[in-house]
Amino acid sequence: MDHAADAHRTDLMTITRFVLNEQSKHPESRGDFTILLNHIVLGCKFVCSAVNKAGLAKLIGLAGETNVQGEEQKKLDVLSNEVFVKALVSSGRTSILVSEEDEEAIFVEPSKRGKYCVVFDPLDGSSNIDCGVSIGTIFGIYVVKDGIEPALHDVLQPGKNMVAAGYCMYGSSCTFVLSTGTGVHGFTLDPSLGEFILTHPDIQIPKKGKIYSVNEGNAKNWDGPTAKYVEKCKYPTDGSSPKSLRYIGSMVADVHRTLLYGGIFLYPADKKSPNGKLRVLYEVFPMSFLMEQAGGQSFTGKERALDLVPNKIHERSPIFLGSYDDVEEIKTLYAAEGKK
Repeated sequence: MDHAADAHRTDLMTITRFVLNEQSKHPESRGDFTILLNHIVLGCKFVCSAVNKAGLAKLIGLAGETNVQGEEQKKLDVLSNEVFVKALVSSGRTSILVSEEDEEAIFVEPSKRGKYCVVFDPLDGSSNIDCGVSIGTIFGIYVVKDGIEPALHDVLQPGKNMVAAGYCMYGSSCTFVLSTGTGVHGFTLDPSLGEFILTHPDIQIPKKGKIYSVNEGNAKNWDGPTAKYVEKCKYPTDGSSPKSLRYIGSMVADVHRTLLYGGIFLYPADKKSPNGKLRVLYEVFPMSFLMEQAGGQSFTGKERALDLVPNKIHERSPIFLGSYDDVEEIKTLYAAEGKK
C-alpha cells in the first residue's frame, strides 16, 4: 500500500461513515446505535494502544510495580474492563452491561440510561499477552424493551435477538470485525489516521474449509461425536486430504482465521468441563452471530447456538462453529449418536 498516495485519498470508508451509511437505511433511527458503536470503537483504540505497550512496560519493569500513589499498576484485563465500562456508560446509550470480569451485571444509573444492553469480554485470551499472541475484545448488543425498568431478563435472551456483534483483535494489526445483521465487515486501524478503515467488506466464509481448530490436549475426555469428527479430519475415509490443525488458544484469533480461511473451530464439552468452557453471552453468541452472518453455522452439540436461552450471565456451552459443510458433518455425527 503506497501511504504517500494514500494520504491524499478521501474516499476511504471509515467505520463511522460505514455505520452512518447503515443508519441512513433506517429513517426511523435517531443515531443512538452510531453513538454507542463509536464509544465501543474508542474503547478498542485505547486497549489496542495499552496492549501494544504492555510487553515493553513489563520488560523495563513498569508492570506490576507500585506507582506514586502506592497503587499497583493495573493488569491489562482489569484496565480493559474499566475502559469499556466507562466508555459504555458515558455513551448514555446503555442500561445493562455484562462483562466477563464482573461477577454481577452492571445497571447504569437512570440519568445515563439508553436502550441498549452490551455483553462483552474486555480482553479475551489475556493469558497469552506475555508471548505476543493475538488477543481481543468480544461484544454483543441487545435492545431493551421501551419504557420498562431494565432487568436481568433483558440480557438473558437467545443470541438470535442480538442486534449487533463483533470483536476487535489486537494482533500484528488491529482489526475490528462487525455485523449489524446485514453481513460481516472487517476494518483495520490505520495508526497514522487513528481511524478504522474498511479493509474486508462483506466477509463470506468458504462453504468448506481445510482447517480444524481444537485443543487436542483434551482428547481423552471427549465424547463420541467429537472424537469421531477429529479422527475423520486426520484420517479421511473418502480419499480427500487430511485437514490441517491450527489452534492458537485465543478465541478471537482462532475465530478470525476460521472466518477468513474457512474450516471449523470446536470447544466441545468433555468429562472435565461437561458444559464446555466458553461463555454463552459474550463468547459463544457474538461469534455465532458473526459466523451465521458470514454464511457459516454454529452448533452446541444439541441445537443451533443462537437459539440457546441462557439462565445465568456467565453460563457456559459447548460450541462448534465455522464453514457450513464442516459444521453440518458434526451435526450429522451428533444426530447419529442421539439415535442410538
